[in-house]
Amino acid sequence: METALTPRRQPRDFTPALPLLGIYDFTIATLTRERVWRSALLRQLNPQPGETIADLGCGTASFLALVGRQAGGARLVGVDPDARILERARRKLAAAGVAARLDEGYLRDASRLLVGTGTTKIVSSLVFHQTPMTEKRAGLAAILAALPPGGELHVADYGLQRSRLMRTLFRLVQLADGHENTQPAADGVLPDLMREAGFEAVEERAVIPTLTGSISLYRAVRPS
Repeated sequence: METALTPRRQPRDFTPALPLLGIYDFTIATLTRERVWRSALLRQLNPQPGETIADLGCGTASFLALVGRQAGGARLVGVDPDARILERARRKLAAAGVAARLDEGYLRDASRLLVGTGTTKIVSSLVFHQTPMTEKRAGLAAILAALPPGGELHVADYGLQRSRLMRTLFRLVQLADGHENTQPAADGVLPDLMREAGFEAVEERAVIPTLTGSISLYRAVRPS
């Protein structure tokens, strides 16, 4: 478990966003049709003033900035294991005039980092597909523990690649993030893992084709 207060592991035990941070946002926007799926995810999340919303694997805080602009009274928390990315996120949020608490941590740290925050919605984008199965399961268990009854999980990530074209395009992601961790996502494992963790009302709300494979939008609820 790595936080801002503990020594950093060497080497990193996570997949870095991109070796060249200066092109991170441009690359994501170009290859994933970011504007399309982020807009759809924002509508699905439906953030409201007064809510506390956490973004796990927040990256450079592009989505947190969108949430903050739409729901100005929402309390926002961003979590990411990469300290370099979080510094970029702080600058982006400051430029957008959006306030958010940023913590260094992993999916599996959700219950610890979010305790006492009153978080009722958790969102994650393009994170689960690149994590090992053990982290997928640990992350979902921690998210379930962090949410109150009726709390919502919203995920935008590479899901089941339904066509030969999408499977072929997804190989670009696998070249960058590794085959072992990403193949379960391409096989459509995430909804089953959500149910296995204890979520209910698990559904795939949208499938968006991109130049790197299809991105699915999922929603799940912690049982009352």
